[in-house]
Amino acid sequence: MTLATYDFAYGNGRKTFQYDSDDVLKVVRTEPFEVMQNVHEHVLEALYHPIGLPPVNEIVKPGDTVAFICNDPTRIANSEIFMPILVNEMNKLGVPDENMKIVFALGTHRAMTPEEMEKEVSPEVARRIKMYNSIATNKDDFEYFGTTSLGTPVWINKELCHVDHIFLTGTIVHHYFSGYGGGRKAILPGCAAMETVRMNHSHMLSEKAGLGRMEGNPCYDDQMEGVALFAKGRSLFLFNAILNAKHEFLKIFAGDYIKAHKEACKFVDKVYGCEIPKEADLVIASCGGYPKDINVYQMQKTMDNAACAVRKGGVVILLAECIEGSGSAKLEETFRRLGTPEAIRKELEDNFQIGANKAFAITRPISKAKFILVTALNRDLAKSMHFTAAVDTVEEALKLAHEYLGDHPSTIMMPEGSLTVPRVAPEHNCCCKCGR
Repeated sequence: MTLATYDFAYGNGRKTFQYDSDDVLKVVRTEPFEVMQNVHEHVLEALYHPIGLPPVNEIVKPGDTVAFICNDPTRIANSEIFMPILVNEMNKLGVPDENMKIVFALGTHRAMTPEEMEKEVSPEVARRIKMYNSIATNKDDFEYFGTTSLGTPVWINKELCHVDHIFLTGTIVHHYFSGYGGGRKAILPGCAAMETVRMNHSHMLSEKAGLGRMEGNPCYDDQMEGVALFAKGRSLFLFNAILNAKHEFLKIFAGDYIKAHKEACKFVDKVYGCEIPKEADLVIASCGGYPKDINVYQMQKTMDNAACAVRKGGVVILLAECIEGSGSAKLEETFRRLGTPEAIRKELEDNFQIGANKAFAITRPISKAKFILVTALNRDLAKSMHFTAAVDTVEEALKLAHEYLGDHPSTIMMPEGSLTVPRVAPEHNCCCKCGR
C-alpha cells in the first residue's frame, strides 16, 4: 500500500484525505495550457482581430448603443476583469456610458442582487452602466421573434431588442445536454422567457442530446435556430473566454457568434477532455468547489462527467457541499411526488417542466452507478433523490464504497469534476455521449 494525500475543493474550503495511490488508474485534470500574462492586451487583440467579423472599430460607431450579456454567479467568467476593459474601449470608440447596458443571462435562475451584480462586473462598471436581470417569468419583459421548426416560441428580453450591438460574453465548458456552453446560450436560454427555455430544454430527453454534441443535437440546433431568428438584421459580437480550473484565463475567442464559438469548442476539447484507460470501479470527484457545488442543480453537471469514468454498477463519491440545498423547489417536489426514474421521464414526456428536468438528469447517472455524496445536503432530501448515501467526510464515503466494491477498487480521481470530461481510450467504448 502506498498512501498519498489528496486535496479536493469543497464549497469555499477543502477536503483532504488519504488514499492508496496503487489503486488509482488516473487523476483526471484539465490540460496545463499556458496562462495569459497580460489579459488587457489579449482582450484588445480579440476585439481588433476577431474571428469571422471586421475589427470592432469598423463595427461600433460613435453614438451607437451597446448591450453586454454577462453571466450570473453560477458560472465563473471573470467578467469583473474584462468588463472594465470592454466598457472603456467602447468609450474610446465614441460610445458614452449612458448608451451602454448590461443584461445578466439568468436563464431560469433566481434574480441577482445589486451586490452580486457589482461583484460580477466590478464596482467601477456597476457605478457607470445600467444593469438588468433577465427574469424568465416576467412575461412583459420579452419580445417575440417567431417559432423554431421544433416548436419553440422565441421570446427574448426586450433590453436586447433595441440596441445597435450586442456583446455575448461568458465562458465555454462542455454542457451535459446542449453540447457546449457559451456562444448562442447567452441569448437562448440565458435571456429568453420561461416558455422558450422550457420548450428548448424538453429536447434533452433525446438520445442525441449530450456532452460535446452540436449539429444533430436537437437542443443545440433549436438554440441556434432560435437565436438566428432574433439575430436577423442585428449586430452580435461574441466574447468568450476559456479558463482553467484555477479560473485563470487561457484564451479568448471573439467575433462571429457561430464561427468563433466553433473554434473555441475545439480548444475546450483540448483543455477539458481527458483520456482514461478504462472505466473504473470507483470515481472520487469534486465539483471544484463554489459555485459549482452551491446546490444540487449545479452539482448535477459533475455527476454526468463522473459517470463517463465509472463502470456500470460502480460507485462515485462526489464532494459537493450544496450550501443552498437543492436549488429548486420543483426539483424536490418532482422526486417526492413521482419517486421512480420511469415515472419522472414519463411525466416529462407528457408535460416538460423546468426543475423537473433536473430530476431526470440526476436519475441518468444514478442508473449507471451508486452515488455517495460528501455534503451538507439534508439527509432526507438526499435519500428522496435516490442518492445511495450522504455523509460528512470522505473517510465515511470510502468505507461505504469499499463495502460495495471490496478493498482495492480501480479508482479514478476527478478533482476538477465540473470541468473535465473523461473519455475512454479508443480501443474501448466511451460511456458518455461526447461523440468521440
